[in-house]
Amino acid sequence: MGIIRKLRRSKAQSIMEYTTLVIIASTAVGFMVLHIQRAMDVRFRHLDQELNESER
Repeated sequence: MGIIRKLRRSKAQSIMEYTTLVIIASTAVGFMVLHIQRAMDVRFRHLDQELNESER
């Protein structure tokens, strides 16, 4: 009985560790995507301003 309990605890701990890892990784990817989108928006805004100034 003792071995089965240890295996169940080990499996439960592994599942929790993988779940935590997935949550942390997906949060990091989400922040990276947000940062890249903002950077691209700023770059496009600057390009638009440069093109509009050259047409004047």
